Amino acid sequence: MIDYSFSLDELEYFLLIVVRITCFIHVSPFFGMNNVPRRIKVALGVFLSILLYHTTAPHTALSYHTVWGYSMIVMKEAVTGFLIGFGAQICTMIVTFAGMIIDMNIGLSMMSMMDPTTRDNATISGMLLQYTTMLMLLVSGMYQFLLSALSDTYRLIPINGAVFHTDALVESMIVFMSDYIVIGFRICLPVFAVVMILNTVLGILAKVAPQMNMFVVGIQLKILVGFMTLYFTSSILSGASDFIFREMQTMVTRLVEGLV
Repeated sequence: MIDYSFSLDELEYFLLIVVRITCFIHVSPFFGMNNVPRRIKVALGVFLSILLYHTTAPHTALSYHTVWGYSMIVMKEAVTGFLIGFGAQICTMIVTFAGMIIDMNIGLSMMSMMDPTTRDNATISGMLLQYTTMLMLLVSGMYQFLLSALSDTYRLIPINGAVFHTDALVESMIVFMSDYIVIGFRICLPVFAVVMILNTVLGILAKVAPQMNMFVVGIQLKILVGFMTLYFTSSILSGASDFIFREMQTMVTRLVEGLV
């Protein structure tokens, strides 16, 4: 028979750990996908909370006097978990941005399909690059980094210890947006360059042989050349996943520094 007793203070402290972890899991990449059952997310959050509860001792005393005060602590922990998970999630959206540019160039931007992970419309190339990059990130140990980063936040940001530095958080997002565009264009640069050369050739042919319908020919050639370029440049996705992984580490670190 298991006899485990705990005080009300310990229960309140444990629930605050559950709030931060479950909010992090809800928005983080891989763990927060919409096709993952909610019961699995909740069970994972509670299991990680039990593990971290024993590793975050000694527990700091919570200073509040009313239910409203405890509610403010809960909201602070929820926002902390959301920000850390969101910092990792937006880094995985770089390949979606690159896929949208690729489809705009090869003529597939009008055809979209529902992404089951986000339940939103996504382009074909964007979904292909997203799933491929996510697989490479998992192989490279992204989930281990996310869990270790979440565990380290309790040493840097204890319960009820988050201080939201707005200037640092906004600066982190501005710096990320510049890296977001640069990395996205690096991924789609081969297709962009090849299609631009193809458009130049088609423009010259339209002047040389105006009787040819370059619009009809160009649509087919762009799709064919675009898919061939994606196939021959698929080896760069490993380097792109490294870029995204390093950007994820940098973004999570900057957001945590903005909360310390």
